[in-house]
Amino acid sequence: MNDATPMDAARAQLAEYRASIDNIDAALIHMLAERFRCTKAVGVLKAQHDLPPADPARESQQIARLRQLAHDANLDPDFAEKFLNFVIREVIRHHEAIASGADAET
Repeated sequence: MNDATPMDAARAQLAEYRASIDNIDAALIHMLAERFRCTKAVGVLKAQHDLPPADPARESQQIARLRQLAHDANLDPDFAEKFLNFVIREVIRHHEAIASGADAET
């Protein structure tokens, strides 16, 4: 005989969803860490060659590309753009710190 109530089943399903969310969050953190390792190398290269920390043309291309990817994935393109703009601002901050001789935390 199964003594599970509908609430027990809902709690079990909620736990499964949350476990998946936790795994996705961990993957996102690891992916962001790898992205920032790469952008740090870009910042060092830019500093070595006296290139500006920001590249507005590249940023515009990336935003358009990410908006399309978001649209294709049924994710709100405005949200994706806000997220990328946040990341870009942080990358530029790191690049400015590298260029000034102060290494940015990653």
